[in-house]
Amino acid sequence: MTDSESSEIEKDKGGRPQRVFDFDEIAQVESLASVLSVEMMADYFGIAKPTFYAIMERQPEVFERYKRGKARAIGTVAKALITKAQSGDTASMIFYLKTQAGWKETQVVDSISSDRSMSPRDMTDEQLKAEREKYGIPEPE
Repeated sequence: MTDSESSEIEKDKGGRPQRVFDFDEIAQVESLASVLSVEMMADYFGIAKPTFYAIMERQPEVFERYKRGKARAIGTVAKALITKAQSGDTASMIFYLKTQAGWKETQVVDSISSDRSMSPRDMTDEQLKAEREKYGIPEPE
């Protein structure tokens, strides 16, 4: 057996042949990336999700086109969001500032009632003990 024959035998390990995307399928990956997740993309091509990941690893151009398609879609939506925010759409402004500028909504709870009837008050230890006894509340341990 020659060296070339033995290397061919080593390469042929049986099983299914590896799936390779052609030029048209690679172009489809880019156009579909804007609307499909990796799992949906695999379903579209009739393959399992791990197979799609394996293809992206073996064919870096598939992965690059997937990322480019996602980035273009994100860019388009972001541009539309900024346009709406700049035109005065309050919800768009708030969303943009929350996601990009770290804005947070906080709610302040005022524990003092307007007539002060339900307002917390300072109690001495003796008064607190008397209130606990009055309502049958045991002393904390």
